Amino acid sequence: MNQSPVSDYDYIVIGAGSAGCVLANRLSEDPARSVLLLEAGKDDRSLFIRMPTALSIPMNTPRFSWGYWGEPEPGLDGRRMDCARGKVLGGSSAINGMVYVRGHADDFDQWVEAGATGWSYADCLPYFKRAERWMGGEDAYRGGEGPVDTCNGNNMKNPLYTAFIAAGEEAGYGRTEDYNGYRQEGFGAMHMTVRRGERCSTDWAYLAPARKRPNLTVVTEAEVDKLTLSGKQVTGVRYQRRGEMCEASARREVILSAGSIGSPAILQRSGVGPSHVLAEAGVPVQHELPGVGENLQDHLEVYFQYRCKAAITVNGHLGWLAKLRIGVQWVLTKTGLGATNHFESCGFIRSRAGLASPDIQYHFLPAAIRYDGKAAFEGHGFQVHVGPNKPESRGTVRISGPNARDEPKILFNYLATEQDRQDWRTCLRLTREILQQPALDDYRGDEIQPAVDLSDDDAIDRWVRDNVETAYHPSCSCKMGAADDAMAVVDPECRVRGLDGLRVVDSSIFPTIPNGNLNAPTIMVAERASDLIRGKIPVREEVTVWEAPEWQHRQREGAPVRPVPAGPAA
Repeated sequence: MNQSPVSDYDYIVIGAGSAGCVLANRLSEDPARSVLLLEAGKDDRSLFIRMPTALSIPMNTPRFSWGYWGEPEPGLDGRRMDCARGKVLGGSSAINGMVYVRGHADDFDQWVEAGATGWSYADCLPYFKRAERWMGGEDAYRGGEGPVDTCNGNNMKNPLYTAFIAAGEEAGYGRTEDYNGYRQEGFGAMHMTVRRGERCSTDWAYLAPARKRPNLTVVTEAEVDKLTLSGKQVTGVRYQRRGEMCEASARREVILSAGSIGSPAILQRSGVGPSHVLAEAGVPVQHELPGVGENLQDHLEVYFQYRCKAAITVNGHLGWLAKLRIGVQWVLTKTGLGATNHFESCGFIRSRAGLASPDIQYHFLPAAIRYDGKAAFEGHGFQVHVGPNKPESRGTVRISGPNARDEPKILFNYLATEQDRQDWRTCLRLTREILQQPALDDYRGDEIQPAVDLSDDDAIDRWVRDNVETAYHPSCSCKMGAADDAMAVVDPECRVRGLDGLRVVDSSIFPTIPNGNLNAPTIMVAERASDLIRGKIPVREEVTVWEAPEWQHRQREGAPVRPVPAGPAA
């Protein structure tokens, strides 16, 4: 049922993104409960969303993205970062890179240590599995019957993919046959959310099958102004649609799933948040909650780029005629280079001894290309996207005024600690060593970037400040925590502290950012939250996860075939 809202519902879900579409489906499974799903964007019926290889287009298209920009970053010499967030059915799952990474088991056990009781890996695993339809079928770690299709793309047909994996092994790191399974460390094939050659967003996986239910109402182009409160009871929501202000009431609960930028902004506009932030924005305080918009985290990445000595890269397919051939093949058969995001091999490593689980992630791409989809230089090349995944730096999301159209002030506070800066130095040195292994000798030409002396800390720091980019993983801005944590916004059942009838369910409630891309854990959080909301007893599954031998004393499993001392580019 669509676009014909009444005024009262059992549940109102704000945001039809990676979490909201999951909740809309699960909560409307009960025909006795009515659900209203509000989305500020429109339908996602664009070919550029559906075609995996076109991933750079929707991310850079105003129709599909909020177009946020961060504040000048002190740690990046005042640079401002793009903060693209999905404004379309499916949310950021409709404009992201389609990479499927759950994170390491330790990430979720660390959530419990941070006060999120009931969110250990054993607690989360059944919900990862419930969400997934893995191409290899169900096992102890993977799901085989869920809504979200996951696969390994085009089976690494380009030899550069396997050469990169081999280089990781030659550098002393192991191979993993499934980084979302038993061994969550090492080099191997990367997984993606693609179904029969098309992007599998949460709209297509969860919302589309539920749209015909008479108890589910989906309203697009609905920009939420604020929540309505009666004392400490959240009663509903005010939203604007095509110039008209509308209101809807919730008999049971309102659930915020507007993401790590949108959810704290809506709370603050509603008078829920730090009193000094609300005062500066001209919003009366309804409920003091100091953690709203705090604890913001993100992943950064850089591109290691090399010329390729063999004419086998995607750079040879960027001309208009080649793109036309790729497009025609994809439209007719949903196969070929149009059916992949091109990130088909990857790696997860530990940066130093004493770490029990990885903190560096690699995405390998058989092309030298920019985020806008244009070639980085003439000729053939390849690149690795890499960055430390467990930053210490914390930022903020703060509204700039009382109205929904007032741009939020987003400050990630990147590279604010010495440990974060040291992690980048280590990351670049380890990465060059991997890329200099013999497995890549037949392909590796000149290093285009970073091309700096990696024995010089200051040179690394300068290059990182000038070249680092966001990986588009904002999270943790309404963190989940224990009752004695004054900065926790929600309790372990996702209920907003001190208010009745309100939950937050999206990546903003992560206590800390996982070691990987955020779509998979966000879907998992929504799956588990849907059971909590419905009063179902959550399930657990205990499994064993591989642990690096002697991790307390060894950074990797073996010695590199070709040791590469820090210094100038070869």
